[in-house]
Amino acid sequence: MDETNNKLDASGMAFQALAWALMEESRAERLLSLTGLTPEGLRSSVTERSTQAAILSFLEAYEPDLIACAAVIGVLPVVLVQARQELEA
Repeated sequence: MDETNNKLDASGMAFQALAWALMEESRAERLLSLTGLTPEGLRSSVTERSTQAAILSFLEAYEPDLIACAAVIGVLPVVLVQARQELEA
């Protein structure tokens, strides 16, 4: 959430989640496998809402990752879920 206006920065959450996911090779490979993205495809589409939503959906699909990512980036897991919902709207 943006501290100044309490507005959810869904894209920012997706970028932070992506950075977290890419910190571990096996998790990064699982992200690509489950989303169907290639490294090149991810690079070229990372600014698209659908790709950002897919990154957050990847985390939602495995609760331990959702919880761990949320802890590292300093938000509640529900904030990541809300970010995905906003990106899909």
